[in-house]
Amino acid sequence: MKVGQIQTLKVNRISDYGLYLIDDEGQEVLLPNRFVSLENKEGDEIEVFVYHDSEDRLVATTDKPLITVGRCAALKVVDKNIHGAFLDWGISGKDLFLPNRNQQGGVLAGKKYIVWLYVDNITGRCVATMKLKPYVDNDIITVKPQQQVDILIASESPIGYRAIINSRHWGMLYKNQIFQKVNIGDRFEGYVRRITDDNRIDLTLRKEGYDGVAVSADALLKLIEENGGELSIGDNSSPEKVHALTQMSKKVFKRAVGILLKRGAISTDGDSITLKK
Repeated sequence: MKVGQIQTLKVNRISDYGLYLIDDEGQEVLLPNRFVSLENKEGDEIEVFVYHDSEDRLVATTDKPLITVGRCAALKVVDKNIHGAFLDWGISGKDLFLPNRNQQGGVLAGKKYIVWLYVDNITGRCVATMKLKPYVDNDIITVKPQQQVDILIASESPIGYRAIINSRHWGMLYKNQIFQKVNIGDRFEGYVRRITDDNRIDLTLRKEGYDGVAVSADALLKLIEENGGELSIGDNSSPEKVHALTQMSKKVFKRAVGILLKRGAISTDGDSITLKK
């Protein structure tokens, strides 16, 4: 039974309290009635998240957690006591514990913090920590250039945003290559731009190469359609105006226009773009 993980378990028996689900090793866990459908029957397979409830009993839920074991996420503090803080992790009726010993600089109720989820080796319960050093590093790189990755924005600097890649590595997303709004705690699908000799990882939110430009071309075409078939920008427009209307750099915009022209989807006079009918 994998505590803190989403897994598919089989209905072993039905009780007055809910469904008892079983794993491949014969271990059972209760899925309470509030998560049960009248259509559920013995032998059905159900995707659930397994955790310990407030009475320290192992229990399953069909709620989708905001974080699972071995992953990072930005979670909001909903309560505090003398022992630590409690985070909203998407599980109804049960908050995630962040002990004082796992905090860095203290936390404030109502604010979000980047945490890692692990299973305590003494209690077996899911616990959060803000101390990421044991889990996130660039010692052995497991990604490669052009690879699509999960990006979690962790902090901001004058040149860009420090991000956690696949809950495993640190990377940098530079501000001069971002063409959309970014906030601490945001999660994106992005791409590895390059990996330096000293294992620094540069990131981008747009796929590079033809495939990435094709995606931008499709987005530009949709924008033109949504604006009545015309946009008041073109090759003669300033980079600032292009970005304001399309959230693209002037370079990406020009390439996207070139693709749409080749498709015969648009016409342009340098100052505006018109959808061909």
